[in-house]
Amino acid sequence: MKKIFEIDDLTELREYLSDRPDVDELREELYSCFLKYSQYENAVEWNRAVRVCEALAIIGWGTYEPVEAIKGVYFNGDPETYFINRHATPRFFNAVWSKRKDGVAIDYGLSFFHGTHDNPLSEPIRLSRQVGESRNVTLCSQRNWIPKNPIRIVRGIANCYKTSESLIESIEKELIPELDKRMRPELYGAAIDTIILNLSFSFYDNYHCKTNYIIADEALKLKSCDLYSKLREMYSEKEIEDNGYYLRPRFSFGPFRSATGTIRVNIVFEKEFSLLSVEEQKHLFGEFIIQAVEHVVKRLERKIDYALRVMNSDFRSIVVSWCRNDFI
Repeated sequence: MKKIFEIDDLTELREYLSDRPDVDELREELYSCFLKYSQYENAVEWNRAVRVCEALAIIGWGTYEPVEAIKGVYFNGDPETYFINRHATPRFFNAVWSKRKDGVAIDYGLSFFHGTHDNPLSEPIRLSRQVGESRNVTLCSQRNWIPKNPIRIVRGIANCYKTSESLIESIEKELIPELDKRMRPELYGAAIDTIILNLSFSFYDNYHCKTNYIIADEALKLKSCDLYSKLREMYSEKEIEDNGYYLRPRFSFGPFRSATGTIRVNIVFEKEFSLLSVEEQKHLFGEFIIQAVEHVVKRLERKIDYALRVMNSDFRSIVVSWCRNDFI
């Protein structure tokens, strides 16, 4: 274990672990170590948990449930660390860290234990411990990932028109679980971790809390700096202010980041979309996300070693089934 913690380069770690003849024994040792550090109390222990997860991702978790150690950002902007399984279900300890002058410390008021595969909890429980600061230690995130559904559908903001609430409920309770269950990540490869489809719906909660997207004509090929001036050609300043108008392209594609295996696609929906029937919204939404993923496939298929066509075919099939209400 000392040697594993000393090796920082993933290629070197992979070579070191591949030379070990006692893989089953090593896996037991690693898993025992993981259980210890899954209850991390400081940044050093979290980073050790990350390294153990990286090692187990290399040799395989065997009969144990694979989890991935992720460093993210909490709603308030502070660091967040957590473990998820292939279905994005939280496992073990989920911590939010408060920033200190020379480091970070766990904020136990915002941190929870989620249970394990063998002992799931109906409700996460808050742990209460003495806060200990980690000085001059950077929180790490796992650099190799476990096989899991690469398509993640998330929402940029929670607001929407009430007429889209049924659609969103179906996305969250039917489509996403089916993608997690029926996608076949073991067949695709390891170059992609996540294709994030970030959804932003129009809404009007009140005069001071509103956003109504106007979809920009793709043929105009407008730059971000040109969007407002083009919007002013379409509407008066008062109309823009009163209605909360924002001119945006339907799709915005971010760069593919090979270090994290991630690409982000922003998709916006205008008010008129929410005025359609639920079934019309559902079918149109399906067309949009299929189009978004197909565009990602075309951008990446000659650049990375990944079964993009197989992944895309699986994704399309599941979305089409969802649009037909085959899951109900």
